[in-house]
Amino acid sequence: MSEILDAVLAGASPETLAELPMATTTRAVFVRRDEQHMFEGLSSAEKDPRKSLHVDEVPVPELAPDEVYVAVMASSINFNTVWTSIFEPLSTFGFLDRLAKESIWGARHALDYHVVGSDASGVVLRAGSMVRNWKVGDEVTVHCNYVDDQDPSSHDDSMLASNQRIWGFETNFGGLADVCVVKANQLMPKPTHLTWEEAAVNALCNSTAYRMLISHNGAPVSEGDKVLIWGASGGLGAFAVQHVLNSGGIPVGVVSNDAKAKLLRDLGCEHVINREEQGYRFWIDEHTQDESEWRRLGKDIRALVGSDPDIVFEHPGRQTMGASVFVAKRGGTIVTCAATSGYMIEYDNRHLWMRLKTIKGSHFANYREAWSANQAIVDGRVVPPLSAVFPLEGTGEAAFEVHHNRHEGKIGVLCLAPKEGLGVSDPALRARVGEDRLRVFRRASEG
Repeated sequence: MSEILDAVLAGASPETLAELPMATTTRAVFVRRDEQHMFEGLSSAEKDPRKSLHVDEVPVPELAPDEVYVAVMASSINFNTVWTSIFEPLSTFGFLDRLAKESIWGARHALDYHVVGSDASGVVLRAGSMVRNWKVGDEVTVHCNYVDDQDPSSHDDSMLASNQRIWGFETNFGGLADVCVVKANQLMPKPTHLTWEEAAVNALCNSTAYRMLISHNGAPVSEGDKVLIWGASGGLGAFAVQHVLNSGGIPVGVVSNDAKAKLLRDLGCEHVINREEQGYRFWIDEHTQDESEWRRLGKDIRALVGSDPDIVFEHPGRQTMGASVFVAKRGGTIVTCAATSGYMIEYDNRHLWMRLKTIKGSHFANYREAWSANQAIVDGRVVPPLSAVFPLEGTGEAAFEVHHNRHEGKIGVLCLAPKEGLGVSDPALRARVGEDRLRVFRRASEG
């Protein structure tokens, strides 16, 4: 890989890259099938990604006709990497085994190890015979929607496809490696003003937030809409704040301390609720919620923006869903994409049906949505919430940080890139966007 890296860093031509011998093995981060029961009997908090995520050389698989090899310069940590690493709620080897039954190419994925990672930025090294729109040498980012275009269910909205998967979570050969394997319809242009690590942290969370708040498949924001955003300084929430602002909406960000509140204001979010300061206790005990606390939250939101939120951007799940359903305005929408605090949710259905509210489920994004979300990054209208960068060997520690919510924004991981700050090919656009804005989350983490 050293020869390939030297060529990429030197800006070698596509012809030069194509002539280099393709690596037969790659460094990669993976979990092992024979360790999938290692955490049985432990609580979620006790399960440690540092014990289950390994970094070693693995074989580079054969390339299918609709796939490309990407030399991965950087990747990132998502919650699905944490879930894979702690084998929760399910071991992902079951996903790989089901994929193996679909085709000879799917059979490659059912191995004794699972290479993880659902984000990447890098350079195309090889393209399969069916790949039309991408060529060797293209600088790309990768989105994680993995679909079979021969399935008719994928051709209206591919997120409704019967065999839709998330790359690097429900498939093998993910982005936390020096070389990854992706379908051509997962590729998008790398933003030219961003470094490799800045470009690598966007696709999953940005696309998810875009579908939830901009696409007609979600709960699209209209000018003047008030949007309550839980976890607004996290990776998903930070993109949600920016999309609401760009749409003329009014975000109300919920965070857990003053430092995060300042970070949000630096990002342009004027209205912030500090949970620590307010001391909300939505649950009296594990079985009982406190409606008086829901009412107090609603009062605090109205004090900030004058009315109940038109949209609630919901992803914590169990801890907040009862409050989310309650505080949404009459006829409003709670759009949800995850459940990081628990999947089994409870809410008072009277507040849903009698006030004509809607709970809208949302999951990642189709190719058009991911492309549009990426274009907002390419144009500089949305900035990456990169807060920290780890080396590939430190992926376990980075996943541990995410597992225990010890970070803001997104954590990047350097793969082939030997150091931070590389990959910018349009410094003029970078200057127009502004280093201060691009480094909002880094300044917060370093301060």
